[in-house]
Amino acid sequence: MGLVCTLGAFTPAERERHKALTTRLMAAVVERRELNDGFAFHVLSMSDSDLAEWATLERRCCPFFRIDIQGQGPGPIWLHLTGPEGVKEFITAEFS
Repeated sequence: MGLVCTLGAFTPAERERHKALTTRLMAAVVERRELNDGFAFHVLSMSDSDLAEWATLERRCCPFFRIDIQGQGPGPIWLHLTGPEGVKEFITAEFS
């Protein structure tokens, strides 16, 4: 089963915003844990609202992802990015 994102789901401005938020997210990840069906990312130095905006945009272009944000505010925030078979390889390729 091939996992494909639909970049056409974005306007040009949304595409740029998604790209900027993804760059910030990757820079904010301080730890990655492997899960049975994906990965959990420990996120620092990214606001709750920016992380939620990233998740909203990511769901539009890659609807096969299950996205769960655990924690908020000054405490630890974990982003769980999971999905169907093949999602771990997809995440590794796209988010490395």
